[in-house]
Amino acid sequence: MTPTYSAPALEKALDILELLAESDSPLSQSGIAESLDRSVGEIFRVLQTLERRAYVLRDPASGLYTLSLRLFDLAHRHAPLRGLVQAALHPMRNLAAEIQQSCNLAVLDGYECRVVAQVESPADFGFHVRVGAAFPLTSTATGATLMAFAADEVRNAWESGVPGSAPTKHFRELMDRARSDGYVEIDDALRPGIVDVAFPIFGAHQTAVAALTVPYVATSFSKVDGVSARSRTAAAAQELSRRLQALPADQGRRG
Repeated sequence: MTPTYSAPALEKALDILELLAESDSPLSQSGIAESLDRSVGEIFRVLQTLERRAYVLRDPASGLYTLSLRLFDLAHRHAPLRGLVQAALHPMRNLAAEIQQSCNLAVLDGYECRVVAQVESPADFGFHVRVGAAFPLTSTATGATLMAFAADEVRNAWESGVPGSAPTKHFRELMDRARSDGYVEIDDALRPGIVDVAFPIFGAHQTAVAALTVPYVATSFSKVDGVSARSRTAAAAQELSRRLQALPADQGRRG
């Protein structure tokens, strides 16, 4: 359905923010205009406003624009997400120290799973996932865990919401296995040598509000084997669920 109204200045601002977010390098004013198929005059005032409000940064020497961290900051001011991350960091740091592996926390974000917290491995090796990174649900152990333990209405909406997003037979089997075993453990599809172990984090309504994932890297230097790492990850997920369920309702639940 095509809307009968528009906000041209807002459209331009959002186009600029999305462009800078996807760009690998800073862009000039003319480069932004060209990429958006607009004139410099069309975006000049919008860019000035975004710069004044600190959503974009302009290098005084080169005049090139980059995206600031303001949007990231706004996202983390959101009370449910802030409460979740605050509750998660202590158990995640303890887990990383115990198993000498990194771990991350992800939530459902539309039809993707988005990483909202990450703790680095204290060892000399480990796998890093950027906070803010988003992955298709059907490509990860995290996505299978989140959807397997999601509320029925969330899962039903996902399966019928976007063409091509319905789960494959393999993904349905992963979700069934998750509900049976209480977690998902699979070889990482993109990174050989890494085994992803994901456990659900339950909120007050006993549905998954997040997933705690360890991308386990097995090397000759690994101090904790995979079975022990999985057991300790399960314990950390249980602790985090208890912490989350103890939060006020408006902080312990996302969505």
